[in-house]
Amino acid sequence: MGKSRPPEPDDVPAPRGRPFAKGNTGRKRGSQNRTTRIAAALLEGEETELVQTAVSLAKAGDVVMLKFLLGRILPKERSVRIDLPPTDGDFDAVDAMATIFNAAVSGQILPSEAAALASTVTAYTRTIDTTELTGRLEAIEKRLEGLDTP
Repeated sequence: MGKSRPPEPDDVPAPRGRPFAKGNTGRKRGSQNRTTRIAAALLEGEETELVQTAVSLAKAGDVVMLKFLLGRILPKERSVRIDLPPTDGDFDAVDAMATIFNAAVSGQILPSEAAALASTVTAYTRTIDTTELTGRLEAIEKRLEGLDTP
């Protein structure tokens, strides 16, 4: 077997963690490099015209520009409205899940929205189940305490 040679400086991977030496905090937060400052200076006062140009391109059929603008303008999520069974008294999770399923199948809501609603119903029913079990357990413990006393 041959001896292993010491690692060359180029062979050693850069250490993980702080990229600067102790005491060197690096650039101040919010500071910009020279290129960013130059670009901002060149565009100063041109924002309105640039937005109007972007809108004109999108209206003219530039699909990439249309996607870009809509991605910035439209909300990421929408409010979903479906009539679930009432939550007072006995909550029937099966009926709620069936309502969500039917809304998704009919195209009233998206499958991702149905999944989010189903997750909410599941969490709600777990909370109800946990509350009921806690009450039953406390009642059993009280009965057992009454039996232990002589």
